[in-house]
Amino acid sequence: MPEAPAWRFEKIIKPMFDIPAPHRVLAGARLLTCRGDEIIEDGYVEIKDGVIKAVGPMSALDAGEAAVMDCRGKTVMPGLINSHAHLAWDGVHDLARQSLDDAPEISAYKCAGNMLKSLRAGITLVRDLGMNRSNFYAKQAVEQGIFPGPRLLIVGEAIIQTGGHTFWACREASGADEMRRAVRDQVKGGADLIKIMGSHDTIEFTDEELHAVIDESHRMGLTITAHATFDSVIRRVAEFGVDVIEHGGAMSDETIQLLLEKKIPIVTTFAPLVMQAQADIARQYDIPEWKIAERQAAVESRERFDGLVRAAQAGLTIAFGTDAGSPVVGHDVVAPELKFMVELGIKRDNYDALRSATIVAAQVNNLGETLGSLEAGKAADVIVIDGDPLADLNALKNIEAVYVAGKQMTGA
Repeated sequence: MPEAPAWRFEKIIKPMFDIPAPHRVLAGARLLTCRGDEIIEDGYVEIKDGVIKAVGPMSALDAGEAAVMDCRGKTVMPGLINSHAHLAWDGVHDLARQSLDDAPEISAYKCAGNMLKSLRAGITLVRDLGMNRSNFYAKQAVEQGIFPGPRLLIVGEAIIQTGGHTFWACREASGADEMRRAVRDQVKGGADLIKIMGSHDTIEFTDEELHAVIDESHRMGLTITAHATFDSVIRRVAEFGVDVIEHGGAMSDETIQLLLEKKIPIVTTFAPLVMQAQADIARQYDIPEWKIAERQAAVESRERFDGLVRAAQAGLTIAFGTDAGSPVVGHDVVAPELKFMVELGIKRDNYDALRSATIVAAQVNNLGETLGSLEAGKAADVIVIDGDPLADLNALKNIEAVYVAGKQMTGA
């Protein structure tokens, strides 16, 4: 493994936010364990020392000295994982101008505010795919107890060719050596994975650059993910060896087969389209009428999503992401993304969609052994919902309590 970032060597005497993780039982709830379609009616989850000690029906409960929380009429499930978000973007202001004009201090405040919004929405892990270097400091703040937030997986700065897609928000590099240096700089800062922008309207990176950035990421022991939105670029980055595709798009049967053979998942992001297609909401964010009409046509026709639907039907792994921070997509927007996945047929039902944001997302992020399901021995990242998301995904708007490693982050 690469050397840890410098802040990990700092001595922590006491966290500023020292949230306890007492022995407690969430009792009497409907449990969605996210182990397949398993549902435990009138069940309990016992939490101790930051992990799940036991899960089962109330008839098997032996609470002992644990505090018992009455969750009758509620749903308890694993915390949600948003695998595509941008904490330093607020979803309100112009992306380019935020990236060019926001002072580092404002980016830090936006990260902090968006971490709170994520927690309140039941998101216990955010995979931040970059905008500037502020995510390095967001992760330090959370892990050192300076600010309460969800777990974070960060890329630092996304890496692009000079002048490439969203160059105003990424780390530019030209040539194979600069690509390797760009990877090393993110690793030095504490990146958990590497992201590249494989395309905009055209394919980006020379073959030598693409090989270098992927090889260096893997040499450092990190996953590399690629922004890739049409068939030829998806196929190209897959052939070169990326581990995950962001967004996805039109795909031939041959490309889908390649992804299946190489076991490369896709993190979809429908929320910008879905939210910007809602005219009454989009106009509040100054989205132009032509863009609203374009989004509405895309959502109605659904032709542009055909490749993703065929990929899902072929068995390709697809995980939940919202592109949070994009225009009209706040970091608390969850249900619209999941609902659209079901409507398209990418997920067969609400439970399948919920798994894309829990156990499937955990597996995509190489955390399936510790997160993503209600199982004894896993980390106690758990949410309590007032309602039944299997009946209506809008129930996710009613998050009553959020626990990260057994620590209650929101709720009374």
